[in-house]
Amino acid sequence: MAGAGDAAKEYVAGSVAGVAQVIVGHPFDTVKVKMQAHNTTAQGKVYKNAFHCTSRILLEEGIRGLYKGASSSFIGIAVESSLFFGTYSQAKQLLQGRSEDGRPQLQVIIPSAASSGALISCVLTPTELTKCRMQVQGNDAVHAARYSSPLDCAVKTLESEGLRGIYRGGLATLFREAIGNAVFFCAYEYSRFWMRNYLDSPQFSASNHFVLAKDIGIGIMSGGISGMAFWTATLPLDVAKTIIQTNPDPHLSRNPFHILRMIYKRAGMGGCYAGLGPTLARAFPANAAAIVAWEYSAKILGINRG
Repeated sequence: MAGAGDAAKEYVAGSVAGVAQVIVGHPFDTVKVKMQAHNTTAQGKVYKNAFHCTSRILLEEGIRGLYKGASSSFIGIAVESSLFFGTYSQAKQLLQGRSEDGRPQLQVIIPSAASSGALISCVLTPTELTKCRMQVQGNDAVHAARYSSPLDCAVKTLESEGLRGIYRGGLATLFREAIGNAVFFCAYEYSRFWMRNYLDSPQFSASNHFVLAKDIGIGIMSGGISGMAFWTATLPLDVAKTIIQTNPDPHLSRNPFHILRMIYKRAGMGGCYAGLGPTLARAFPANAAAIVAWEYSAKILGINRG
């Protein structure tokens, strides 16, 4: 088990990963949220596809429109990512004990990742609520501009809906993070293990000049694959979360499964996977950046994961 110093370093490395993820991924996330909020209503689709949505945002709001809510994302993701990676690393070491076997173990990965996801959902729910409400603001009557900043959004939500309002969508976030993080880290650990085994074989062992490129390449591929696995598994829950957090109807059900049933009746399976294109387009580069930042921050800080 690592000492307090190594534990603190894990949390620092995690926060660096979060910042990298927001810089790369936030514009894609804005498009995803807009499509989820506007393409699942009873009035039908507003955007034909992700390119149509992106072009509309750029024409009406400029490049700043793609980074709406980014300030709350930077704060939220830095804290969330610190907890996400730090808690996972600590739980994994605790469950793994002194095992010298470098092979991934599902009985270690799944509970470590799921507990990490459950914890970060407490941080993510209010930050994602303010981010999503900022992102869906536009010129239409349903989502007209009401907030000047993420802080203004949080304050007005607390004033009008109380603490329960700021945690609207918490159950959907909890399910998404617990399930999604288990999928994410299983994909990460196994893809990293297989790629390292292949690239460390004798035919590549002489290529010492390419160690840095090899490590970055493994980080990019394992991070990208893991991110896509996460969102493929959990996007319907994310769609439900977006609807719960952005719909102005105070009587709307907060049960994500009730919401998914409603969406399925309105828009079919396509509605449950609204925003899939920009989500997967974001998932690979954003999570690749996060994993590379996490792994190299750990190396700089002197954490040895093997």
